[in-house]
Amino acid sequence: MTSLEVIALTGLPLIRAGDDLVELIASGLKLNGVEPRAQDVLVVAQKIVSKAEGRMVNLATIKPSARAIALATDVDKDSRLVEIILSESARVVRARRGVLIVEHRLGFIMANAGVDQSNVAPEDGSTYVLLLPENPDRSAETLRRGMASLTGIDLAVVINDSFGRPWRQGTAGVAIGVAGVPALIDLRGRPDLFGRKLEVSVIGFADEIAAAASLVMGQADEAAPVVLIRGLRWSAPESTAASIVRSANEDLFR
Repeated sequence: MTSLEVIALTGLPLIRAGDDLVELIASGLKLNGVEPRAQDVLVVAQKIVSKAEGRMVNLATIKPSARAIALATDVDKDSRLVEIILSESARVVRARRGVLIVEHRLGFIMANAGVDQSNVAPEDGSTYVLLLPENPDRSAETLRRGMASLTGIDLAVVINDSFGRPWRQGTAGVAIGVAGVPALIDLRGRPDLFGRKLEVSVIGFADEIAAAASLVMGQADEAAPVVLIRGLRWSAPESTAASIVRSANEDLFR
């Protein structure tokens, strides 16, 4: 019988810049009575990684450019917010009232370059926004090494975020940082049930892990930003979230 456990760690404190996520996650494992095992996967919400890394920006400090002011009028958004989005983006993909889709500097196609105000507390009367980690794959590897050093167990780490999907309503969890697990599993060349060789099957393994964790992590006030997934098995080589991004020459819609 094949089974999978998806365990939300509760009781973690609100994360602030400079917090040691390794120590806090290790404490969360103990608090929830979870003993880590080899091939467990820790899924960590992007928000707490960004907060710990100090990726917060005070809107009051931003002076919007003429381009940001013009685009903000088109999309009906705060021009300071648009300036931050543009600074995190390689290009604007689509813009219309209420919607700003960009290519993030990391290659992700996403709304607002991941710049977010939800679950970001105001401080000193100022409004802050949160950016994606500077390098999510590096952040995942740092967490992996820290957890290995502290626990003696080589845990895989996935940093997840919620993305909208083209042609589909609703958001779903996706991997933006990966360490210790294959981001993709290439099944091409393997036989199906009837011996026919698979020709195009490449599994978005890390994205599926991220989406499973999102089911218990929640999007509102659930306060469960770390999830442990147990029961997965893989033999494919490790790869990073950067490998998930489709290159421009393979993109039929760019």
